[in-house]
Amino acid sequence: MAKRNLETCFSPALYEADRHSGSVVVIIDILRATSAICTAFANGASSIIPVETVEEAKEYKNQGYLVAAERDGYVLDFADFGNSPFNFTREKVEGKTIVYSTTNGTTIIKMASSAGKIVTGSFLNISALTEWIISQESDVVLFCAGWKNRFNLEDTICAGAVAEKLMATSLYSTICDSTHAAMDLWSLAKNDLQGYIEKTAQRSRLRDKGLDDCIEFCLTADFTKKIPVIKNGILVDNIL
Repeated sequence: MAKRNLETCFSPALYEADRHSGSVVVIIDILRATSAICTAFANGASSIIPVETVEEAKEYKNQGYLVAAERDGYVLDFADFGNSPFNFTREKVEGKTIVYSTTNGTTIIKMASSAGKIVTGSFLNISALTEWIISQESDVVLFCAGWKNRFNLEDTICAGAVAEKLMATSLYSTICDSTHAAMDLWSLAKNDLQGYIEKTAQRSRLRDKGLDDCIEFCLTADFTKKIPVIKNGILVDNIL
């Protein structure tokens, strides 16, 4: 039986949509977009509409939607809240459709729109995520949001953790240097993940803005079994 191909993309600037039209694409933006998405579904959100631009988010707000929107970590003035997972409490989101716009994460969801399937991943759902990926019997691209088209450590480490789990099944093969690099970084980080994250640029950005209270939570493995997937352009829980 032919093995499935596993690749990793470190940055939106490197993503080649035409090459991945039949693949499962895993969106990874752990500080904080995909962690917030997983938390929202864990707390009962009905669906999430990802939008790229501030203007789109404003339009939805004017239509009465609950809007979570930020740029560079700061909550936009018209939004109901930003992208900290701690904002997505059960009291706020249960049964609701949320419009969501972030600096990096929601943009790459749109970039991957031609993929076979799109799923959002984080440490919070890592075991359920990898089980779901395996069940799809498809090639896989781990798509790191990075930071404004640049490489970042935190998303790459998470990709490495996912890749390690997938490669351990013997169902996947890779000749992708980015995947090997991601797994190597994960091997360095995994015994003290929080300590390793201290060196990341995003860790410093969040600290400087007083937005770093959720970092430990974002590094928590298996907080939820929810698998947020894109269906018809909207994120829903895979079991629906």
